[in-house]
Amino acid sequence: MTETADNPARPNGHNRHLTSGRLLARNTVWNLLGNGAPMLVAVFCIPILIQGLGKERFGVLTLAWALIGYASLFDLGLGRALTQLVAKKLGAGEDSEVPTLVWTSLILMLVLGLAGALVAVLLSPWLVHHALNVPEALQRETLSSFYLLGLSIPVVISTAGLRGLLEAHQRFGLINALRIPMSVYSFASPLLVLLFSRSLFPVVAVLVAGRVIGCAAHLWVCLRVAPEVRNRIAWHRAAVGPLLRFGGWMTVTNVVSPLMVTLDRFLIGALVSMTAVAYYATPYEVVTKLWLIPAALVPVMFPAFSANFEHDRGRTGVLYRRCVKYIFLALFPLVLVAVGLARSGLTLWVGADFAQHSFRVLQWLAVGVLFNSLAQVPFALVQGVGRPDMTAKLHMAELPFYLMVSWWLISSYGVEGAAIAWTVRVGVDALILFVMAKRSLPGTALVTSRVTLASAVALLSLMLAAIPHSFLPGVLSVLVAVFSFGFVSWFFILSPEERTLAVGFL
Repeated sequence: MTETADNPARPNGHNRHLTSGRLLARNTVWNLLGNGAPMLVAVFCIPILIQGLGKERFGVLTLAWALIGYASLFDLGLGRALTQLVAKKLGAGEDSEVPTLVWTSLILMLVLGLAGALVAVLLSPWLVHHALNVPEALQRETLSSFYLLGLSIPVVISTAGLRGLLEAHQRFGLINALRIPMSVYSFASPLLVLLFSRSLFPVVAVLVAGRVIGCAAHLWVCLRVAPEVRNRIAWHRAAVGPLLRFGGWMTVTNVVSPLMVTLDRFLIGALVSMTAVAYYATPYEVVTKLWLIPAALVPVMFPAFSANFEHDRGRTGVLYRRCVKYIFLALFPLVLVAVGLARSGLTLWVGADFAQHSFRVLQWLAVGVLFNSLAQVPFALVQGVGRPDMTAKLHMAELPFYLMVSWWLISSYGVEGAAIAWTVRVGVDALILFVMAKRSLPGTALVTSRVTLASAVALLSLMLAAIPHSFLPGVLSVLVAVFSFGFVSWFFILSPEERTLAVGFL
């Protein structure tokens, strides 16, 4: 192909490299490993930490983990904005503009991190002495720990920005090569401290030290992946506006969305009882582990959508359709098993009495997780093409209606009402997001119609699976349904090319 001003050769070839099927599949597997490995370590470490630290200190440690995890909110969405804008520049072949964009973002994030650190340090005395029910004997070491956590916020935010640069380059292998040891360290390092001390401060100190080392490692890797960043350190004022606009809308989503995730538990506690919260939270924590699948695939697709949209919308449409299809094929059998064996599985795990109160909750939530997982693809597409304002406005509009519907259904039907409200919300949310994606990328209209048809068939199948059975007939009926779904998927949903790729990949 000859290179012209209107159709440069490099961007097209570069786009194909950044969005090749094998690269995206490999990155998805890396994300599965990166998200799943820390869970296995946590299962081993947490009981030992509870016994070694005691329940009160362990409770404070969980707050420390949460604060480290959520400190990235102080970046005002700039990490995600950096991924989108850098991917867009790479897709257009405008690599020369990447360094100034990166350093402008990192400088902004450092300033925001310092502001976040100041806020955290100033709020720590109030949190320890008044807001949180910290035992008096632990208040001194807890306050010192919170100060240290506050001072680490700039490091956490800078790491998020550097990770965003790697995501834009589709270097998820490197990201997870850093993420896995960092996550394992977060759970395992407190065990080493227990050999010498049971105070919170040294435990938090080793966690913060790990974050500093992790940030340095991310910086070193980024300079190897994008050496041009090392050669051109500059501030670009014109990039500030797009970064803050994109990041600001991302922040709205990042604040409102977790509210809708946790709001139902507080309503159950206020309107029913704390025991009912356990009946709801237990199946919720189980079934939402299925989010590991979209969490592995969607972050890979976000920079791919950004890189392709302006210059190869046909390729963007292909990636979008495949992503929706693969998430549905991977999740539906698992959701079918969860719905069909909800009562039997919970009875074996937590007992018949608990299962009696929770199995319908599990069934409703499993359906909701399927809808929500599919919705993450158009969500990533809409944001990837540069419209985070649309998703933020959607979540702001949903919040009051969800609050009212949840209040009514929980008051009327208890924990099952909470599960119904959540599933209805994510179902409506998914429908609207698919319509948004259709308008952002007109070639996705066929996807929307197929998803609607597939969802209707899936709902009918799940309704049949939800009919109560005794254990053995229930297991047999679920197995027949799963194998039938696998047969239909292999021969009628996957294309010959996809079947060949699947066999080769396996």
